[in-house]
Amino acid sequence: QVQLVESGGGLVQPGGSLRLSCAASGFTFNSASMSWVRQTPGKAVEWVSSIYSPGSNTAYADFVKGRFTISRDNAKNTLYLQMNSLKAEDTAVYYCAKGWGNYAYTPPRGNWGQGTQVTVSS
Repeated sequence: QVQLVESGGGLVQPGGSLRLSCAASGFTFNSASMSWVRQTPGKAVEWVSSIYSPGSNTAYADFVKGRFTISRDNAKNTLYLQMNSLKAEDTAVYYCAKGWGNYAYTPPRGNWGQGTQVTVSS
């Protein structure tokens, strides 16, 4: 019974920051690669970032590189996404997902949480 619950979204001005959290349960979190995925208002699905397990290698989509940081706290079964220098085009529903991703692959929808809305607007 995989459970992923995102939080931390909201309304922020361009240039601002948000920290998203994902509380995980129902699986061995510290052994699982994890990802962040987003869905834009136009319904496009975009892979954002992944963190690998075992180890902690990270990967980022080009459009967030240098602005977003993915991390995890295995003691708390929690995944994070620190988002800085936010842009209007970052507006989307952000989902955490169990599994790996890259520029060409997004974890299956069945492995996503419920999502949290991020709106970047002045």
